Amino acid sequence: MKRREFLKMAAMGALAGMGGASLGAGKKTKPNFVFIIADDCTFRDIGCYGGQAYTPNIDKLASEGMRFTQCFQAAPMCSPTRHNIYTGLYPVKSGAYPNHTFAKAGTKSVVHYLKPLGYRVALSGKKHINPPDVFPFEYSGKGNNPDFEAIDTFISECKESGDPFCIFACSNEPHSPWNKGDASRYDAAKLKLPPYFVDTELTRENMTRYLAEITYYDGQVGQALALLDKHGLADNTLVIVVSEQGSSFPFGKWTCYDTGLQSVFIARWPGKIKRGTVNDALIEYLDVLPTYIEAAGGTPPAVLDGKSLLPVLLGKAKEHKEYVFGEMTTRGIINGSEHFGIRSIRSRRFKYVWNFTPEIKFQNACTKSSIFRSWQEKAASDSDAAEKVRRYEHRPAEELYDVTKDQYELNNLADDPKYEKVKARLRMRLLEWMEAMGDKGQQTELEAFEHQGKSRKRKTQGPSQNRKKRPERGKPKKSTGRRGKKDEAK
Repeated sequence: MKRREFLKMAAMGALAGMGGASLGAGKKTKPNFVFIIADDCTFRDIGCYGGQAYTPNIDKLASEGMRFTQCFQAAPMCSPTRHNIYTGLYPVKSGAYPNHTFAKAGTKSVVHYLKPLGYRVALSGKKHINPPDVFPFEYSGKGNNPDFEAIDTFISECKESGDPFCIFACSNEPHSPWNKGDASRYDAAKLKLPPYFVDTELTRENMTRYLAEITYYDGQVGQALALLDKHGLADNTLVIVVSEQGSSFPFGKWTCYDTGLQSVFIARWPGKIKRGTVNDALIEYLDVLPTYIEAAGGTPPAVLDGKSLLPVLLGKAKEHKEYVFGEMTTRGIINGSEHFGIRSIRSRRFKYVWNFTPEIKFQNACTKSSIFRSWQEKAASDSDAAEKVRRYEHRPAEELYDVTKDQYELNNLADDPKYEKVKARLRMRLLEWMEAMGDKGQQTELEAFEHQGKSRKRKTQGPSQNRKKRPERGKPKKSTGRRGKKDEAK
């Protein structure tokens, strides 16, 4: 073999091993995107976030990339959360705000934005999104979990063709029932329960099974990362791992407390993101889509509510947003209150929560669970348990927390005159956001059935036009004072 031919073959072999780079124009410079999401996992239970779950793969990923300490989603339920990620829109704006929901006709998703940029876009595992024309992913899955054989094939095809890809690996873990993983790894008697839990034997036993299923999810993260290594694509792939909303234990999922809305968010992009960094910028799930568009060489359209994270990921900016927002409706969820709307706003320092109908008992699938019943049984003879049960089922109209001093949101400052100005400013900003989203408060709550699948609509509710006439209740009085320094409510 002549020396020139040998060098040519060696160069071609090197290119083939460089993350599957294509010789096609433009394709070799575009990064791949892998997004891995859990289901009903409280962020603070993950190992590298100080939790008790054994999560070696997620912890290792954090050491290789950037771990965000203040990532939030806009709704503490599965379906609106996933619509939120894929559309880059807040729930009420897209129409996908109750659970088991669907986006408005004509809404665009990540598929519509990335395909024109040359990407194949796939989703493997849990869907919980509609309608199909808004989310035309290449689908695969085994039940509600990722099909890693299908993902392997998809990645192999993309490498062979030189097409950049975006894939969402959507786990169904640790969503209840907690029946996967090895619960014997965790000693129920030695577990440290969060201060908002009632300590019962049933709570501890369920906690071991829940933690075991987080470890099972961690194994799925490991499988996805191993496929990138197998195909030599890790260096040209932005990987994001998140935990979704809080668990279905009380005070997590279905609430607008940080336990319900805050999320793990770890990003790795070799050569782009500095290894082992921790970032406390306020970010939201809806920032993912504009990040992908910009990283792919496109321009995020103004219609998106999210904001590209590239400046933060690349170390060019330390701040991202001043506020993050939350929305929850019980209307249409399993065992939910007839209507119990919640909205929230959070700055770095303060969280303000508005409960539309405080006179109604707050309930959901959690309050019918054996765990919660064990709390109620203990409450009959234990004042601390009684207070926690009361606090979960009965909410005041307004709640205010200093989350820097009170991370579990146990001390409500809403009636403290010392914080009246802070509360007024956050309330005003929340109302401005709601107006921008087309959120009419209680009326929007009563219209929730119109944004769910037909099988979820309750025939007993009567015509939707009659529901709209019910008055908005509990609207907080708008502050008429002048705004002070913008950082006072942070």
